[in-house]
Amino acid sequence: FVMQECYVQNTAREYAKIYAAEAEPLEGFGEVPEIIPIFLVHRPANNIPYATVEEELVGEFVKYSVRDGKEVNFLRRDSEAGQKCCTFQHWVYEKTNGSLLVTDLQGVGMKLTDVGIATLAKGYKGFKGNCSISFIEQFRALHQCNKYCEMLGLQSLRTTHQKQRKATSLKSKNLPNSSLIKKAVPKKAREPRGFISSEH
Repeated sequence: FVMQECYVQNTAREYAKIYAAEAEPLEGFGEVPEIIPIFLVHRPANNIPYATVEEELVGEFVKYSVRDGKEVNFLRRDSEAGQKCCTFQHWVYEKTNGSLLVTDLQGVGMKLTDVGIATLAKGYKGFKGNCSISFIEQFRALHQCNKYCEMLGLQSLRTTHQKQRKATSLKSKNLPNSSLIKKAVPKKAREPRGFISSEH
């Protein structure tokens, strides 16, 4: 278990380094989250022969991504570090064609530790993660792009869902009452709307 923990975190760290190399040069992106290294120590004289060693993170420890995706975490949604972690997840997902996702992003500020990786059942390039494949499905369904996703030019994960919805939304547009509803809107209410839409 300890060896796998090292393997997973250091693999995620390598992805984070490539992410940083792509994101840092972008104007306005700023600091990029870093996954700290974790080292395996062999202690032959000890009852537990293997241990891990890593830098101690001092400060408020925050979970920026949650395993089951159900918890609403305002620091994840609203903080710069939280948004950049979500973008990192999206970036890895896109880089690996949806085959791998770094999960359990947590730490202090931009320094992350104790992360997990989810892969498709067959793994990705010979690597198998330590988290359920369901995390990939949940990420795909729940991820909301932010400005950092846009800066990196990542594809919205919503587009595939929207294509499926278009067929049903066309039916609702052709309701016989829709023209009557438009006429019933008073003129005053329509004017500011036109004004707002021209102000982009």
